[in-house]
Amino acid sequence: MKLQANQLSSHLKSSLAPCYLVSGDEPLLVDETLDALRQGARAAGFVDRDVQVASAGFDWQQLFESGANLSLFSERRIIELRLPTGKPGVKGSKAIVDMLDQLDHELMLIVITPKLDRSSANSKWVKALAAKGVHIPVWPIDVRELPAWISGRLRQSGLEADRGAVRMIAERVEGNLLAAHQEVEKLRLILGEGSVTADDVSKAVADSSRFDVFKLSDAALSGDTKRAARIVYGLQHEGISEVVALWALTKELRILAELANAVQMRQDVGTIMKRNGVWQNRQALLRSCLSRHSLSSIHSLLISAAEADATAKGRRRGDPWQLIMNLVFGIAGTSRRAA
Repeated sequence: MKLQANQLSSHLKSSLAPCYLVSGDEPLLVDETLDALRQGARAAGFVDRDVQVASAGFDWQQLFESGANLSLFSERRIIELRLPTGKPGVKGSKAIVDMLDQLDHELMLIVITPKLDRSSANSKWVKALAAKGVHIPVWPIDVRELPAWISGRLRQSGLEADRGAVRMIAERVEGNLLAAHQEVEKLRLILGEGSVTADDVSKAVADSSRFDVFKLSDAALSGDTKRAARIVYGLQHEGISEVVALWALTKELRILAELANAVQMRQDVGTIMKRNGVWQNRQALLRSCLSRHSLSSIHSLLISAAEADATAKGRRRGDPWQLIMNLVFGIAGTSRRAA
């Protein structure tokens, strides 16, 4: 069956399907939907999770092996399959359909894809999964709906904002829900609980220039090269230290290297993120970037970051800001190689 994301909470209180398909292009909402699913599964005894990313060159036999190895574990188990393109191909489609026959009360399958086009939505594997379980299409928040969404998020954080404050946040985030969520978190940290006015938001924005380097990291991780380039130019003209910008980017690259290694070792990526203190609302960003890069390409980017750092500190010749721009494009790009 098909279920809207806002109906998931009620569904999980009454039942748990053997499989779920979560599709959508809004990282924050997709991640929150997955969190709700995982919490519901944990409450039902599914404490073990095997995450697989079906990128170029993926061996679909791994999916069968993951299900077949269930007897080695004492806990009920989730297989989480990420399809970065939403198109598993002929072999992948057959593997997913066959996998559905293995599911029982000890094994659950969650498939995550970007927004599915009409052809993909009508494919055999999607119909089979929806017939056996639940398809949850996660729709983005419309620009007209954004103020109400922001207002609701503020209330959840203990903040009551006037219309001017909500409008200012909406204009500032340019429709980016992750950015909106971060603005709400920032206001909560700066102001605490209570009322929020447009003047409060304006002062908080003026006092938070230190967050700009993190916006650069987020833009690069999300693959938004145009926004990332604008931020690089902004940081340069505001006189922000190149070393500070490189610190933020290198920090993300080191985490990505750990995650890429975990994927190769078939370890739980979520556990690595928690160990590194990655906030829940940023995990989808890292997963998105991870789907575009291999471990070797991330190592190459770390080398580039070290060279840029040496240039910024005067140990090498060159333009550090140009090297930062190149690094940002490398992070945002699609440099993942076939396995």
